[in-house]
Amino acid sequence: MYLIAGSMQKDAVRALKTGDYDLALDVSQRDDEIDRLYLLISKQFRSILCGGKIPDSSETSIEEYHDFRMAASPLERIADHAQKIATVASRLQQPIKGDVMEDIDSLGNAYLELVKQSVDSLFDANASLANQVIDGVESLYMRAEELRASILKLESHEVMVSLGTVVDSLSRIGDLGSNIAEIAINSAIRDK
Repeated sequence: MYLIAGSMQKDAVRALKTGDYDLALDVSQRDDEIDRLYLLISKQFRSILCGGKIPDSSETSIEEYHDFRMAASPLERIADHAQKIATVASRLQQPIKGDVMEDIDSLGNAYLELVKQSVDSLFDANASLANQVIDGVESLYMRAEELRASILKLESHEVMVSLGTVVDSLSRIGDLGSNIAEIAINSAIRDK
């Protein structure tokens, strides 16, 4: 789920930058795949809770399955925000150029890296890395606010509103990465 959601976010921002309608449409279609994976994970976890056999029970505890199920929700929502960015790109149907787009691209990459680290911290039960993710998301808050202020100076009202939506979705992706990091912290504490 992380790999698909991450590629969706990258491609959605690229579609915005290049005005690539087909790429934006492709991102939207990948959201259906994420939704199916999320439902599969939920179904499998429910089956385990209702007495189904735990696969690889020697390696994975019920608590770890729970943590993975919990992390699937923010990953599904990250994909939803990537789809929202792609929708903006397809609606604008024009490339976004200039410093504002470079800042959006940079902010998107920073949030994407933090989400990657949050998933790594979950799989490794690494509380230190998870705390770094949470701190990193908080440190990007001012950068997102500065970007919002830059967007408000744009001449086109339609572009201003659209890019504001993009920055809001990117910020939300960062928050969802923090949620995964919090799950990782709980997992690490339990494993001690």
